[in-house]
Amino acid sequence: MSQFFLAASAASGFLAVALGAFGAHALKSRLSPELLSVYETAVQYHFYHALALFGVALLMANALPSGLQQSLLKASAVLFLAGLVLFSGSLYALALSGVKVLGAITPVGGLCFLAAWACLFVAAVRAA
Repeated sequence: MSQFFLAASAASGFLAVALGAFGAHALKSRLSPELLSVYETAVQYHFYHALALFGVALLMANALPSGLQQSLLKASAVLFLAGLVLFSGSLYALALSGVKVLGAITPVGGLCFLAAWACLFVAAVRAA
């Protein structure tokens, strides 16, 4: 399972770099400053959480002794992936389309990020 999340984190990091470059070069003159800021927020959170997913995948690969910690790490990884899609994905879509209703999805992704960090915290505390 950790190999899947390692691959997902690598793909996500690749996409964050590509989408960040696209925004900096192709969208700078095409989007309003407000929508460009939304796009930049999507890229920023995309990067942070691609790295977080990478860290969780590495922890999974180094198998903590308890099955509970493994379950918490898996939940964290799934939630990071869901957050990436829902949070950053909705902001990318909002910035590129201008459809404001897409912003209603963003908080769900934010909650996924929070839950992922909480699972990682609990796994760390239980492993200590």
